[in-house]
Amino acid sequence: MKQLVAYITTGYPDISFTEDLALSLKDAGVDTLELGIPFSDPVADGPVIEEANLKSLQKGFKISDLIEVSKVIAKEIDTLWMGYMNPFYHRGLDYFINEAKRSGVNGFIIPDLPHEESLKYKNLFLDAKLSLISFVAPTDSKERIKLIVKNSSKFIYLVAYAGITGSGMDEDLSRVIKDIRDVSSTPIYIGFGVNEKTAKSKAKNVDGVIVGSAFVKILSDESIDYTQKISKISQLAHEIKEKINS
Repeated sequence: MKQLVAYITTGYPDISFTEDLALSLKDAGVDTLELGIPFSDPVADGPVIEEANLKSLQKGFKISDLIEVSKVIAKEIDTLWMGYMNPFYHRGLDYFINEAKRSGVNGFIIPDLPHEESLKYKNLFLDAKLSLISFVAPTDSKERIKLIVKNSSKFIYLVAYAGITGSGMDEDLSRVIKDIRDVSSTPIYIGFGVNEKTAKSKAKNVDGVIVGSAFVKILSDESIDYTQKISKISQLAHEIKEKINS
């Protein structure tokens, strides 16, 4: 069965909502939850997620909030922390790794950490038995892909196109998928531009999809209340899970 990873922004619109939404997404068929760590300059994300990041920060998001949410949900659903390197570097990656272990979080997604830089942290993650998700882009050569996926764990994050999340662009990924399969047995999940309209086609030849902007867009809808937001996002997750496995 193909897997569904859901990204949500921690603390938006508030912490208790994040907890309730996470548990509802589990019931809707989400296999892994990406808890986004709000940051002022999310360079890989489009305007929908960027706005959610800023609003969460404006509401006073703190790293302690991320940890408290994780303690509640990580025992119920496979949880990863998704964040940019600046906060990790500022507080210390060893601090986050220790807190992730205590909270039951299983790994990290750091989109602006180049592969070469990630190697210096390799032993920290190995010793903690946590995954640091590897990214492969459609522009990567076969030789570079072999280097990137050599120590991959949990899944390989295949970027659907060169750009930002939510753009809805499309590229032929058959070559890059084959290049990954030739050198790695780690599952391939595709992200960027995955929604209810594109999920089925994008899931072809890969093992899972990563959905973010489609969910966060509903979070930003001020015309509906919290209960309706959770219901709509969970219904959308259920629909996407069915489509990628039909």
